Amino acid sequence: MVLHLLFFFLPALALAASSVLYGAWRFRNGTFLPWTRRWALNAAAGALVLLAGLVVFDNDGKIATYAALVVVSATVEWVLQKGWRAR
Repeated sequence: MVLHLLFFFLPALALAASSVLYGAWRFRNGTFLPWTRRWALNAAAGALVLLAGLVVFDNDGKIATYAALVVVSATVEWVLQKGWRAR
């Protein structure tokens, strides 16, 4: 049971880590939040997207859910890094 939950949320956890790494590289000015907090917020938003995809489609692993996961993760990192101020 635990492995099922881990594998269900693994895309959100991995994408949160890569979003934080890319955000630190792209927005070099820094942010007011440490990377662990940004990762946790990205992972939580991603987990909510995966759960919403499961509810809406009544099935997990849909491409539309993963596309929404990418968009939400990028948006969360952009907001946390104050991307509208970049360059």
